[in-house]
Amino acid sequence: MPSSRYEQAERSYKSLGDWLHRDTSTVRQYGPKVYVQGSFRLGTTIRPSNDAEEYDVDSVCEFQKLGKTSLTQQQLKTLLGVEIEAYRKAQSMNKPLREGRRCWVLDYADGAQFHMDVVPALPNVQSARILLESRGLDARWTTTAIAITDKDGATYTAVTDDWPRSNPKGYCEWFKSRMAAALERRKRMLAESVKASVEDIPDYKVRTPLQAAVMILKRHRDHTFEGRKEDRPISVIITTLAAHSYNGEETIGEALAVILAGMDKHILWHDNRYWIPNPTDPLENFADKWAEHPERATAFAEWLQKARTEFAEAARSSDRTVITETVGRGVGGPLADRAARRRQPPTRSPLLKTASVAPASAGLSFPDRSRVPTKPQGFGGAE
Repeated sequence: MPSSRYEQAERSYKSLGDWLHRDTSTVRQYGPKVYVQGSFRLGTTIRPSNDAEEYDVDSVCEFQKLGKTSLTQQQLKTLLGVEIEAYRKAQSMNKPLREGRRCWVLDYADGAQFHMDVVPALPNVQSARILLESRGLDARWTTTAIAITDKDGATYTAVTDDWPRSNPKGYCEWFKSRMAAALERRKRMLAESVKASVEDIPDYKVRTPLQAAVMILKRHRDHTFEGRKEDRPISVIITTLAAHSYNGEETIGEALAVILAGMDKHILWHDNRYWIPNPTDPLENFADKWAEHPERATAFAEWLQKARTEFAEAARSSDRTVITETVGRGVGGPLADRAARRRQPPTRSPLLKTASVAPASAGLSFPDRSRVPTKPQGFGGAE
């Protein structure tokens, strides 16, 4: 994704934050802080497949001076909605404000090709820490925990301590911890090349093999499930399993090999269901819908086997046409063709090219036989 898109998204959520802090703001006294979450924060956003699709900029508006027992989820969402509607009008945005289950949706002009989801939130540090520690679970990431709204939830209209939990900042820090050395190396190399300090290089200016692999797998997922989006693995599952599997590999090819070989090893089996715990809140199961929709677990297994087969076939070939056709089956012919045209005639698979400013390293290899997810035994070592 072009840097200009990241910068455009950054300007948008910062502009909203400035609006909420203006002198006549009705929420200024509650300490609103707007920040981005999701793939934009992780650096794993992929371009829309076509001009009709849009970038989805996920953001949070955290009211740092409000607590869960002072108002209902509905009241918090209404407070923010009034201000976002006023912002929309002040910015002469023609498309109406939309209400989602957990957020408000701001649709920008067609030419911008993106919309922004704004999730109202409150700090939830103490409650999250106490909850996890009482269960003997890892609470190290709870310093950025938040409580969010859900209009379909049973407690939406009640004043209660029982709010839906989230922690996008914590998840991003966990994700970055899985690639910390690679990220630092790339930022340092880029800083040296442009004669700047490492601190001056924003994270989105570089891309690690883990980030690149996640993006490739998300695109492969999108193409595989074109026409049946309800069955496709959600991005947070792909991202979480990939980050667990990544082990500091220096090239995209090496990262893909290790990730595809290891993703299903991090799917747990707990209480007679598949369980992919949120690393920042192990009580949250990213695969919770698989129990209700077992076809989604099957779809994940089929997709993983397909990805292993196709990328292994591409890695074994040095013929540009064969590589492009093979990869094109997974990510789409036009995208594979564009990628091939950007490369010099290869002496081996383009999958072996390094990530960003990474140095050259060893090539890609896959297991001889594909593995499909089976029911893992145990949960954190015990039932």
